[in-house]
Parts: sequence; structure tokens; C-alpha cells
Amino acid sequence: MNRRVVVTGTGVITPVGNDVQTYWKNLLDGVCGIDFLKSIPTDDLPVKIAGEIKDFNPADYEIETSFVRKQDKFSIYAVAAAWQAVRQSGLSSEEGGNIDPFRFGVYVGSGIGGFATQIRETEKILNEGAKWVSPLFIPTMIANIAAGNIAIRNKACGPCLPVSTACSTSTHAIGEAYRAIKHGYADAIIAGGTEAALLPLAIAGFANAKALSRSEDPKYASLPFNKNRGGFVMAEGAAVLVLEEYEHAVARGAEILAEVCGYGNTCDAHHVTAPRPDGITQAAAFRQALDEARYTSEDVLYINAHGTGTALNDVSETLAFKNALGEDAYKAHISSIKGSIGHMLGAAGAAEAVATVMALKEGIVPPTINLDEVDPECDLDYTPNHPVKADLTVAMSDSLGFGGHNSCVVFRKYQR
Repeated sequence: MNRRVVVTGTGVITPVGNDVQTYWKNLLDGVCGIDFLKSIPTDDLPVKIAGEIKDFNPADYEIETSFVRKQDKFSIYAVAAAWQAVRQSGLSSEEGGNIDPFRFGVYVGSGIGGFATQIRETEKILNEGAKWVSPLFIPTMIANIAAGNIAIRNKACGPCLPVSTACSTSTHAIGEAYRAIKHGYADAIIAGGTEAALLPLAIAGFANAKALSRSEDPKYASLPFNKNRGGFVMAEGAAVLVLEEYEHAVARGAEILAEVCGYGNTCDAHHVTAPRPDGITQAAAFRQALDEARYTSEDVLYINAHGTGTALNDVSETLAFKNALGEDAYKAHISSIKGSIGHMLGAAGAAEAVATVMALKEGIVPPTINLDEVDPECDLDYTPNHPVKADLTVAMSDSLGFGGHNSCVVFRKYQR
């Protein structure tokens, strides 16, 4: 089978907005959601800034107090994002609903999982003894449990495949969901990622690995493609898209936001943290997805770049774009929204895919904020500081993760 796949719902919990419209407006307005950490003590930490979630009320997403009390934040954020996306899609697998529950799946992953739960219960066993470890420890901490909770709440009994590929997690989840629907294994899948790892242990680990920005100015810390960049800024949150088989969506009168047309998946096989410097394996993933989407030079292309603001990523990613696109790389509209939201790790790809769908739907390229001094090695059109209107026909979102995981999804502007 080779079926068309479309997007019929989106949902986000991000440092610049806890619903898609607020998130999108703030991206276009150049709002920066990075600030000094308020949820944890930072006196002993080398990095004191991050992209925290603000003004989040679980009740706004019909999440019960009992669920919040028992679950890790990464699951709570995921359930909230999925609630938005499913609500927008109009799908229901309840009795008398519009989708067979056994054809309704969940592909929502996490790079780290329930880190706060793991730390809390580790402290218990070390300080108080084994008998004080919660019986809910394992089913709260494991990285697949966000997907499990989403499936339970949406009665999604079809394929459920949580992905964990570091910062490529949610792009891989979207791509694998696309393939599952395209080849007939499901009619709709809730796909994306979630992360809640703004904790001293995680920050210390990333900082000591020389990955994080040491900027003392939170509003000028995440600097994709800027020659002053010094590392990425950690962030938390979740993002989800509902992917659906085209005929199924049309038959029930769903609003179609975009069409998913391509997916690429490769590995650098180079280093556990550093990207392959020549960009050829990253480019192979991009080319796979673009070829599947039947991209041509006549298309008006937008790329939502991984763009972390690390010294190695931004140069190698630029080379990868050139390798994949040739001369077309210089006419593509490209931006990184990590200047606004920071790096949401396993949730980053899905948050960026939502922005990519919005860009395609509305014909507006979101800016790369803080791009005041361009690195001469990053010489493509990275949309500095201000949004740009463009009659986009195709859009690509890519993610590159520790372990050399490269992922890429391509969307097309919807046409019947």
C-alpha cells in the first residue's frame, strides 16, 4: 500500500506558549522564552538559564489532579499536547466515534523520560532504604509511559511505538508514524515527543560535556548560526501532531493542515556526541526525504533547521544542506526557532514540525532571532531576526541527535 498521509491536528507545550496559536504568534514576534531558572536551585550550577514552561495549568487540558500527583512532568506535558492535537483533529475512538480504536496509534517518545522521578526515588533508596521506593517508580519513569498514558486516555489500541533517539526522537516518531499509515498499518497516529529534564543532574551533565551555552544573558544565549554562539540552551515541553490517512480524513470532513510526503533516517556512525563534520550522512537523510516528497528546483522550500547554536552543529548542518540541495540551498528559506524556545531535546523535532506546518499553511517563515553576527561558514539564508512572507510549496524539518541519529520529515502544502 502507498497511501497519502496528512496532518489534522497539532498541540504544543513550549517556553513561548502552551497552545499552537500563542506559540506561533510568539515565534513570529521574536519572543524569547529563555530565562533564569526558577524551578530548581542553581547556586552550584555552571549554567543558570533554560527554557522553562510557564503558566501551565493541567486542568486546562482536562488532566485530573490525581494524574498530576502520580505522574512525571514529561508524561503530563505529553498528555496536554496530545489533548490539543486530538481535539483539533476531531478524532474519537469512543463507541460511535469516527475511528476504529485498533486503527488508531501513538508514537510519542522521549529522549530521557522521567528523570525527576528517577532522581527522587534514587534519593529514597540511598537515604531511607528500599522499602520506601514508590511502587509507581517504574511505570512513572520509563520513557515509553507518556505514549502509554496518551493511548489510555484516547482509547488508541493500534500500533504504539515510543521512539528514543536523543534529540532526533520526535522527528523519528513522526516519520515512523507516517510510514505506518502510508503502508496501511493504521489510519491515524498521535506522533511527537516530550521532555522534562531541567534538573541539576541533567544540566551538570550537559554543561560538563561542553554542550551548553555559558551566557549570563538569557535573552542572548541561544544563538543558532551566529558566530558568537557558545552552545545550546536546554528547554522542556512537548509537541504532538495527529497524522491521518488522507481518504479517512476527507471522509469525515477534517481540516487538513498539510500533507506529509517524505521521511529520511540515517546515522553518522562517527561519534557519540559530535556530528559528522562533512555533513554527508545528515545530507543523505535530507535527500531521502526530499526525493520521496518529489522536491524539484521549482518548489519554494522552507527548512526548519536543527540549528542548536553549538560550534560543530551549525557548520556541519550548513554543509549538509549544501550537499543535499546543491545550488538550491542558497535559495531555500531556512531558520532555527531554538533562539526563541531553546532546545527541547526529545520534544524539539515535534515542536519544530508544528512550526514547519504553520509556516507552510500560512506562507510565513519564522525568524532565527539573535542572528546579529552571521558566521561566515553559515552562509545560507537563515532568516535573521524578522519573519518573511513566502509562497511556500514544500517544507522540511530536520533533527540531529547524540549517537549520530539523523532524521528529517518533509511536508507539502495541502492540495486535494
